[in-house]
Amino acid sequence: MKLTTKWQSCRWWMVSVVVVLFISMAQPVTSQKIDRNNTMLRWYCSAYRGMNGEVFLKNLNTTLSSLRKQLSRVNNYHVVSKTVINGESVYGQAFCRAHLSTAECLSCFDSAVSYLKVCGLRNGAHVFYDDCDLRYENKNFYNDAIMRTSTIGICGNTTSSHPKEQKKTASGLLSDLRTAIPRIPTYFAASTRQITGTNQTVYAIAQCGPNITQSMCAECLEIRFRLLDNCLPSTSGRAIDDGCFMRYSEIPFFQANQTTDIKSFLTNGYSRNLRSIIGGVVGGIGFLLVILAFFFWRRQSKMSKHRREDNPSGTTDLLQRTTVYTYKDLKTATNNFSNENIIGGGFNMLYKGVMKDQVTVAIKKIVAASKSGKTDLDSEIQIISNVHHRYLVRFLGCCRKGPHMYLVLEYMENGSLDKFLYGDKRGTLNWQQRFDIIYGTARGLAYLHDQYHVTIIHSDIKPSNILLDNEFQPKISDFGLLKLLPEDKSHLSTKVSAKVTGTLFNGYIAPEYAMNGLCSEKVDVYSFGVVILEIISGKCSNDMLQNEFLSLKLVDHARSLYENDDHLTLMDVTLDPSEYMKEDAKKIIEIALMCIHSTASARPSMSDVVILLSGLSSEVKRPILRSMMDDSDMKIQVEL
Repeated sequence: MKLTTKWQSCRWWMVSVVVVLFISMAQPVTSQKIDRNNTMLRWYCSAYRGMNGEVFLKNLNTTLSSLRKQLSRVNNYHVVSKTVINGESVYGQAFCRAHLSTAECLSCFDSAVSYLKVCGLRNGAHVFYDDCDLRYENKNFYNDAIMRTSTIGICGNTTSSHPKEQKKTASGLLSDLRTAIPRIPTYFAASTRQITGTNQTVYAIAQCGPNITQSMCAECLEIRFRLLDNCLPSTSGRAIDDGCFMRYSEIPFFQANQTTDIKSFLTNGYSRNLRSIIGGVVGGIGFLLVILAFFFWRRQSKMSKHRREDNPSGTTDLLQRTTVYTYKDLKTATNNFSNENIIGGGFNMLYKGVMKDQVTVAIKKIVAASKSGKTDLDSEIQIISNVHHRYLVRFLGCCRKGPHMYLVLEYMENGSLDKFLYGDKRGTLNWQQRFDIIYGTARGLAYLHDQYHVTIIHSDIKPSNILLDNEFQPKISDFGLLKLLPEDKSHLSTKVSAKVTGTLFNGYIAPEYAMNGLCSEKVDVYSFGVVILEIISGKCSNDMLQNEFLSLKLVDHARSLYENDDHLTLMDVTLDPSEYMKEDAKKIIEIALMCIHSTASARPSMSDVVILLSGLSSEVKRPILRSMMDDSDMKIQVEL
């Protein structure tokens, strides 16, 4: 018996050695140093809680455990799961980059779960890492292929040592990936390209989620490509969306044997067939081809003539990368720019238009007669054409006609916010709608300040520039006074030129901007604080309000009420008090007062405001605010 036991032990030892040797041989040996720094890029938590905290957490844990179990299977990079018990729905999705091993994918997932514990009982959350992203919501979001809320472009802080060559090489590589990925069955490829004239290499990947169509994948990657193209010649960049992911770097982050030959996917079969057909036609009916070519030439000549008439000043390189409408199209859409189609006035007229495809748009007419004015407009178009976010009005295209530029924008059914606060629709917004408008506007500004690849200052935030869609969700409009900050000076204050309009002296402008012309992102924070007070009170910032024996403007009135611990006196009398909790209303007013602090450096950033509004901070470290809700006792546990 002892001899048998020893022989069995020896046999198992020998088998183990053979297995180890086999595994060692199966793994390719490489000297390539891979960047495995899995960086957390962006995250958000929903503004709302689950109705039943205990049931919600149980369902959340079930959903997350199911996601992890699915990811543990080899080559499972995109998984979904849902748990619907006792009315608390939890839909989940995990998405790993396809060059990862199963262990690396699971490691990223575990990091994401651990990080999202900060959301506590919030009924939705999303976190993006280099290697994966994780999202859960209380509703089915699986068909949200290209969500503007999560559109993110992040550029590295280091410029390539060969900027001109790197920009050309990297842009070409990313462009080829953009074209190839929708045609690759797996919707994923990793590729490399040597920078011309150097021994350096650009590494890049692109990936679409399998739950979207080929055309959606192409559209998603087109936006990601534009974001990364603007990053160049930075040595690295990432562009993220719910539907797709793109990344490039001069440091390798995948193995050399994981690359895909994308050349065969860059030329589709249609082009080859077309060449064959043309060859046959030339050989068989050459005369007919000549006639067709003649008519085609005539047609192109007429179209070129119309384009020259519609755009006499010529189309810049910038406009060649933007959807360009003809002046004739815009005239038809607006009934020859009739007065009946005017939906906004002022220096730049705004028209409602219906395009040929029956899509309703807003068309903004801008005067830029001078050369410098045209240059400024081109810069503005370059900015807004690359800005994509759920809470920002979408830029669709443009048209230049003589001294005028026409911007074609997303049309918002419910018009501007000011009409609902103190205009003809006053009193129609309930508490939930007002909070959504506050929160959405904060999200949009946080994107402009902190999440776009350069810091964008709107500098004209007010209710008339906050538009509402048919579900009363806000979108920030009118980027006519954009200010950009250098990448390396994210809190720089710059001197504003004398061309700033009368808006400068209205009730929304920060004191340092009005008195000294100093503009920073904190100018937007101040304006946003004033807008919060208007949304809460239903009063205009310039209204004179009676406070004891004095008549004060809204900002001073709110401060006075706060000093007397009489916050709720500010609330709009048209609101039903049963719709909101008094403590929540007080906290939002206090956040507004933080934003309108007279000293710019004392104001929070817009990202901080989003967190405060989300209720993520258990203790706010500012004397003006009381402690926020504490979710520290809530636990997310995933079955490993």
